[in-house]
Amino acid sequence: MDTINEITATYQHIAEEGRSELNKVQNKIYRIGSLRLLLFVAGIAGVIYFWPSGWIVLTGIIAVTLLPFILLIKYHNRLFHRKDYLEKKIAINEQELSALNYNTSSFEDGAEFIDPAHLYSYDLDVFGPHSLFQYINRTCTQLGKSLLANWLGTHLENKKEIESRQEAIRELALELNFRQEFRILGLLYKGKAADEDELKAWAKSPSVFRKNIFFRMLPLLAGGINILCIALAIAGIIPLTVFGILWLCFVFASFCFTSKITKMQAVYGKKLQILATYANLLRLIENQPMKSPILKEVREWIGDEKQTASHSIQRLSKLMNELDQRNNAYIYATLNGLFFWEIRKIIQIEGWKEQYASELPRWLTAIAHMDALCSLATFAYNHPDYSYPIITTRSFSLHATSMGHPLMNRDKCVHNDIDIEKRPFFIIITGANMAGKSTYLRTVGINYLLACIGTPVCARSMELYPVQLITSLRTSDSLNDNESYFFAELKRLKLIIDKLQASEELFIILDEILKGTNSMDKQKGSLALIKQFMTLQANGIIATHDLMLSTLADIYPDDIRNYRFEADITGNELTFSYRLREGVAQNMNACFLMKKMGIAVTD
Repeated sequence: MDTINEITATYQHIAEEGRSELNKVQNKIYRIGSLRLLLFVAGIAGVIYFWPSGWIVLTGIIAVTLLPFILLIKYHNRLFHRKDYLEKKIAINEQELSALNYNTSSFEDGAEFIDPAHLYSYDLDVFGPHSLFQYINRTCTQLGKSLLANWLGTHLENKKEIESRQEAIRELALELNFRQEFRILGLLYKGKAADEDELKAWAKSPSVFRKNIFFRMLPLLAGGINILCIALAIAGIIPLTVFGILWLCFVFASFCFTSKITKMQAVYGKKLQILATYANLLRLIENQPMKSPILKEVREWIGDEKQTASHSIQRLSKLMNELDQRNNAYIYATLNGLFFWEIRKIIQIEGWKEQYASELPRWLTAIAHMDALCSLATFAYNHPDYSYPIITTRSFSLHATSMGHPLMNRDKCVHNDIDIEKRPFFIIITGANMAGKSTYLRTVGINYLLACIGTPVCARSMELYPVQLITSLRTSDSLNDNESYFFAELKRLKLIIDKLQASEELFIILDEILKGTNSMDKQKGSLALIKQFMTLQANGIIATHDLMLSTLADIYPDDIRNYRFEADITGNELTFSYRLREGVAQNMNACFLMKKMGIAVTD
């Protein structure tokens, strides 16, 4: 297993190699550009100078300058593509170096997935700026991004499913070159996120030309007539002008379909680049050896060796590219006059759609799964000090040692343990303001979520029984729904009770129950709620300032345990250890802090 320093050195080495090659490619681009200009000028000058010499000499000059010029254009384009590739390669490795230092601003944060009503994602900062999603996200397709968000928002609760994903992540974590190649190829696509949805919609749309027997016969009929006319003209039976007149008739006839085909081409044209990107991604998956069951399944989604998905999509991309040649007036007139070429291409594209439309969603699903898995594998690779949790079927169990928050700097993060071994069981945490209660709750929640999506966790060791995670840490007013803070919290607590009464297994994390009411009412309600949790065989953690709740451990000595975060006041200084200790908090700091800030407090 590599260390953080070795991983850093690897990213630096790849980025430096990329910069070195990029410098060479840029020099080649400059030289080829200069050579193209020289050939162009030489060709023009040669034609002007030798114009009186006749067409044989002029043809020779054009051939000597034009053919190399065309070849250089193709080579130039390949160099520009390589330049784009290397720039992306350098960028993603520089991004990883920044991410190792907790700067993830270059990654999409998934703010569009924020949902204040979600069971846990809003409370745990799963989406949005500086979120878990932004920390993990390395997706290069909109499909992969959406799937990753779905995995984070709907975690697994089945032991076999979690262990299978762990196996896939372990395998991909070792494939740095594959993961980076996949991401680079995906990032080279410069289209819009909506293009992927439009592609799915296009695959389901009905065929227009292929279903019509007239359109299917027209290219064959026109081609047959033209061949017959040419043969008769060569044989001297009819004059060549007959062929010319027929050819013109076919050209003008093709104008009748131009408007409809142009609209279809506009739709197809948008798909060209994304299809080429998908073909590259699918080819990469096809060529990658897969061992774990999940990765093998992804590989099976994209076909067998006889007819690979990448080959099929590349064929569609080629057909669409050929249709784009109708924008060249010379090609448009010549080929349409011969055999209604653009109708033939449309029919071929629609034929592809009829043959493979049912396969396309599965291919896109394969890309999405590989994209999301690569993100999770990169997270695993970047954290060699993390451990894969053991998933147990013993209900309920949650044990972790030296557990920290993955988004906190590894050099500053204070690690703590957790130990829940039966059902029902609750941990009640008391402590002063800023002592670490809320951070601990989020640390437990985030690591529980990571464990249930198959990744390693920020802990020396972890064992858990996976159930639905539900939290209430950050309830807020809703002006849109005319809903108060207190009522919003009651709705969340009612949801938890309803789920428990429906025999759903939950892991509950609550911070300061019933914050929106007075102390006596809050205390009475909190005691009643926790007692109901005990009756309903629930498990979880509750953080509170109300020391009265700690007395519940006397009523339920086997089912409730008290822990605390202390604020240590020495002289006139306040310090925090952020260490979880057994027992009930002894020190509170509100009055102390008020005095420090000059606010009068009567003893």
